[in-house]
Amino acid sequence: MRHLYRLSPAVLLLILAACASHAPHTGGGTATGEATYKVGEPYQIEGNWYYPREDYSYDETGVASWYGAAFHGGTTANGEIFNKNELTAAHKTLPLPTLARVTNLDNGRSIVVRINDRGPFSGARIIDLSQRAAQLLGFEQQGTAKVRVQVLADESKAIADATRHYGSAKPTQVASAEAPPPATASITPVTTQTLEPIHTTPAVHQQLLETKPVQEVVQVPVTGPHQLYVQAGAFTKLENATRMQQTLGGLGHSTISEAIVNGVKFYRVRVGPVPDVAQADSLLTKVKGAGVANPRTVVD
Repeated sequence: MRHLYRLSPAVLLLILAACASHAPHTGGGTATGEATYKVGEPYQIEGNWYYPREDYSYDETGVASWYGAAFHGGTTANGEIFNKNELTAAHKTLPLPTLARVTNLDNGRSIVVRINDRGPFSGARIIDLSQRAAQLLGFEQQGTAKVRVQVLADESKAIADATRHYGSAKPTQVASAEAPPPATASITPVTTQTLEPIHTTPAVHQQLLETKPVQEVVQVPVTGPHQLYVQAGAFTKLENATRMQQTLGGLGHSTISEAIVNGVKFYRVRVGPVPDVAQADSLLTKVKGAGVANPRTVVD
């Protein structure tokens, strides 16, 4: 039997507390309100292809948006019921559900969300958060924020195993249109905890599956200018990156930078920086118009 971490509901909640333009959503889950584990097949939205996959090392920066009342009570892509007052999110490719830490790079506020839906598909957004998540991160009024999204690997793997091996279960907290969100959220310092691996049991898996992030915010240090760029592509061959840079020559200042990902060197082609999300959206449209298949907005 696989080894996983023994996490009682109380311990998991402690860990989750320490970690820390609206878009269309695909939905597609069964209207049961019960969670199911879903990766999904490649799919196409508005001419763009997306390739869902398990990626427990996912750590990306970009722009977040939020969605709320228009989808409240609807079914998410993995069969859960969307509640705008819970800490959930939509992502284009990560498994459903996945737990991730989202940090607002402008104010350092950080929360953990349960990714259980697909999207966003409008603009240059990497994640679409519930309204309550946007409130806690401090960007509900402006609508978007520059964020960092980090998958919580151990917890997400455990939940995946729970749904694979022991079936689905209704989330502990039931969605309710009448239930108001908490007026305030406490801010606690970031702490770490070492967990001892042991043999899993159905009861442990069930606890994991039924646990949701608590509505607490942690304050983390954020440094750097966190500027917005449009990334046209990342290439393993410098000559391919150079050709892309030449293609984008008339759209603004473009650069080629090196990055090592899983031991492989990539040459990233980016245009920018640009001062705000609106101009990033405009630049993204222009880059697409130049024939680039899947550009994206990044924060660096």
